[in-house]
Amino acid sequence: MEFNLFELLERDRVLGTGPFEEVDGDTAKIALREVDRLAREELAESFEEADRHPPVFDAAAHTVAIPPAYTAMYKIWMNAEWWRLRVLPELGGTNAPSSLNWALAEFVLGANPTLWTYVGFPTATRVVYRNGTERDKRIAQIAAEKQWGATMMLTEPDAGSDVGAGRTKAIPNEDGTWNLVGVKRFITAGEHDLSDNIIHLVLARPVGVEGVGGPGTKGLSLFLVPKFHFDLETGELTGERNGVYVTNVEKKMGVKVSATCEMTLGENDPARGWLLGEVHDGINQMFEVIEDARMMVGSKAIATLSSGYLNALDYAKMRVQGADLTRSSDKAAPRVVITRHPDIRRSLLTQKSYAEGMRSLVLYTASWQDEIALAAAAGEDTALAEAVNDLLLPVVKGYGSERSWTVLGTECLQTFGGSGYLQDYPLEQYVRDAKIDTVYEGTTAIQAQDLFFRKIARNSGVAFGHLVQEMSSFADDPAAGAELAFERDLLLESVGAVGAVVEKMTADLLAANLKAGGKETDIYKVGLNATRLLYILGDVLVAWLLLRGAAIALRALEAGASAEDTAFYEGKVAAARFFARNVLPVTAAEAAIARAVDDSVMALDEAAF
Repeated sequence: MEFNLFELLERDRVLGTGPFEEVDGDTAKIALREVDRLAREELAESFEEADRHPPVFDAAAHTVAIPPAYTAMYKIWMNAEWWRLRVLPELGGTNAPSSLNWALAEFVLGANPTLWTYVGFPTATRVVYRNGTERDKRIAQIAAEKQWGATMMLTEPDAGSDVGAGRTKAIPNEDGTWNLVGVKRFITAGEHDLSDNIIHLVLARPVGVEGVGGPGTKGLSLFLVPKFHFDLETGELTGERNGVYVTNVEKKMGVKVSATCEMTLGENDPARGWLLGEVHDGINQMFEVIEDARMMVGSKAIATLSSGYLNALDYAKMRVQGADLTRSSDKAAPRVVITRHPDIRRSLLTQKSYAEGMRSLVLYTASWQDEIALAAAAGEDTALAEAVNDLLLPVVKGYGSERSWTVLGTECLQTFGGSGYLQDYPLEQYVRDAKIDTVYEGTTAIQAQDLFFRKIARNSGVAFGHLVQEMSSFADDPAAGAELAFERDLLLESVGAVGAVVEKMTADLLAANLKAGGKETDIYKVGLNATRLLYILGDVLVAWLLLRGAAIALRALEAGASAEDTAFYEGKVAAARFFARNVLPVTAAEAAIARAVDDSVMALDEAAF
């Protein structure tokens, strides 16, 4: 973490300045070390037990009881108050760089990932405060002060990823409140007993109001719907239950302690709430929550991969099995630990390079969020920083979750052999818990389409071009070290391959324009290449960040690094070289496949499947 923040990304340039003046470098290092300790020694303690004894749903009472061990862990985290670094100063928090907050998040998410989803109020109150009226700002203050739960209610049973198909209705009352009627599904932390109240951020379609509430996402508005009614002046609960109830809790493959709820609004009792900001701009307001959630999902996935790798490494160092390959035919040869076997070393370097490279990807993305905050505070233009951050978010979430899930299952677990499939070790739970990351907050295919259509094509390639320029400049820079010349050549070729895929997809998009005499089915070719683009762009970004880290490590070694740091830096160089040589060559093949794609798969009769 310190290598990424202070050597690779030079966050000491940001810490203690502008909006972050209260969090300097020393404070950041204290936070990193304390949250690391807290995560390992206390937050991780209920990880296994909460999986084996998930929350208890009482359908008659519409309640969810969280297991006691998890509740105790939750209180430890809340009492530690590191979450205040994510809360607005106006709400009792401290402005900290996004890069520091996501670094701290990885410790928490690696130890007990669902904790982050139950502590949703830092994000929710920020969105409500920034978008709200004076009334809404007061609600945000109360929720932050009392540490209430918070949810994001988008998905409905018949409208999954198609948010614009949502049918939940909002009917205005004479007193300025609204009655919400509908059913929401897959609502994380929709009901629990960890806090006294929960504020639900609900997307709904207003009815009976002229000019609003039309079809699609533009007709949706965002409403604040509390579990319990409360006094807007004092924040005290009135004791009156609002008409928003949990009506089912899903039985899941993993993250079992996370209460994934079906929530029913207004079925028997009115579910009353307020229109956020008194403006009908729901999807834009909710996108602030969605973007934060995508960072969380990517960070969770990568944290789990890192935990899986570190467990696999510990196991490999002590597991004795077979003779060294050079003496495999010698029955009397001594048995060795499996780190002596070539394929185990290949596997461990695969795990290490993906875990460390994707950690850098998360923090690199967060560093752009730092730049947005700094520029905004100084009254400077934030357009480029916002565009680059927007482009990187689907990569962090989509690519990060897919690569983490795959490497966890095919490399980390496999290092344990048959033991990895047992509950004696945490890998089987890591694998189960990680799969959801590829699905929620938008499936990988949705992230891929978002990446191309919204973040590249709609942006006219400005953000993508900036990243290409940064990566190409590094690959061409002799100062990056002669020792990495071969790997930098591979990087340059791969940047070109990604550019070729974007060029092909852009051409197919333009060819699908009927007004220009195009063929509308050419759009299928774009869809067939979308996830391919997501994966190879992620691989190239990771390779670039790993190689940047390797260049820094080589300079540190040349300058005479301490004995303690030498192995660390050598590991950085080894991981970068391994990744560049073993992953980057595949991008050329993927680009060739992309260029040759046709729409024959779409013409195939469904019966042929």
